Parts: sequence; structure tokens; C-alpha cells
Amino acid sequence: MSHLPQRPPHTAIVLAAGLGKRMLPITATMPKPLVKVAGQSLIDFALDRLHEAGIGTVVVNVHHFADMLEAHLRARTVPRIVISDERGELLETGGGVKKALPLLGDDPFVTFNSDSMWIEGEEPNLKRLVAAWEPRRMDVLMLVAPLSTSVGYEGRGDFHRDADGRLRRRGSDDRADFVYAGVAVVKPELVEGTPDGAFSANAFYDRAIAQGRLYGLPLEGQWLHVGEPHTIAEAEKCLAARKR
Repeated sequence: MSHLPQRPPHTAIVLAAGLGKRMLPITATMPKPLVKVAGQSLIDFALDRLHEAGIGTVVVNVHHFADMLEAHLRARTVPRIVISDERGELLETGGGVKKALPLLGDDPFVTFNSDSMWIEGEEPNLKRLVAAWEPRRMDVLMLVAPLSTSVGYEGRGDFHRDADGRLRRRGSDDRADFVYAGVAVVKPELVEGTPDGAFSANAFYDRAIAQGRLYGLPLEGQWLHVGEPHTIAEAEKCLAARKR
């Protein structure tokens, strides 16, 4: 019996509810997704990339300065934006995705951390990610950035990647070659059955690892980790250099 190919992801969630504590004092007066880098807010970078990749509907979860963020989003016409309201309880990354599942539909979807930013290579990275998605062998496909070229990141890396693209965690190793760049395609089945309330998205990423079904696509270009106030200037310097 023939099987119709599964369509590429067409919905996404931008995780925008966090308190942004590492970005203080800036986030004492605004949500982190509205922090600007080279004149563009972080959340507009995310929404622009999603629109370019053909994602028609984007769920945005809100908590910290929710009214301010919603007002900003009302000025956009594309993509279509749906709010997942977490004013009553901050649910962390995993809980936020689980709450939004009824809004995301039954097909695989994109998760996008609202502070994920990069300089593109020859091809747009999110388009590459959507095109590389293979649901028959993957439960999650992450965009991963090479540790050696990442800007603003001071950690030791998150994942090792094998020749087939499968990921495993750094574990007790001193370092790993790749960092999670904050964007992934995820099957909704991984999220179903997880605990209610607040929890990390690592819960369903670990499910995929246990089944050998977590894969990574290396980012082309340069990942800009905008995590603390001083990293804004570092990212802007890289962006300015690329435009010369």
C-alpha cells in the first residue's frame, strides 16, 4: 500500500514567556523577546525566519510583561499569530509547549526559542531544517551550531553528532562539538503524556535520545547567543562585519 508523504511542518511555537533573568537589568522593564539587536527585536527575527520558511501559524506563549509583548505582536500581519496565555503560571519550555499542543495541531511543529539568532549562510537555516525533516526516522530534528564558531556562548557544548546526524548528549565529556541553537522540529507524540505544570523541554528531547531518534542539522553561517546584556554588542559587531 502506498503512503502519501507527510507534509512539512506548517505550525510553530515561539517560546517567549520566560523571565529573562540573565538579561537583567534590561528585562526589569520589558520582556526579553523585545530586546533589540541591530534595531530588530529578537521575536521579530524569529517570526521573520518562520514566515520565510513557509510556517503559516505561529503560537507565542506569554507571561513576563505579557501585555507589552501582545501589543507588539498585534502590529504584525504575517505569520498568523496565536497567543498561548501563561499569565497564571510560568510553565518553562516543556510545559509551555504542552499547553500549546491544542493550538499547534496534530502534525510535527517547529519550536523556536525567542532569543535564538544567527547570521545566515548561503541558504536560510530554517528552510534547510524544514527540508531536512524525515519523520520516518526522526522524532526531533534540532538546529545545532558548531561550538567553534558560536558567538556569545561560554559553555562547553551540548551534543555529539554521529555520521548519520544522530545526536547524543555531552554527558561527562569535557566538551562537545555542537550547541543547541534554540530551534527544532518536534513530533507532538513526544509531548503527550508528559507531566502537567512546569517542566523543561529536555524531558521530550531525552525521550527521543532514548529511541535513537534525536537528530541534528548543523547551522550554516554563525550562531549569535544573545543571553546577557554584554552579548548584544558582540552580536551587533558580527552583524555589522558581515554587511561590509
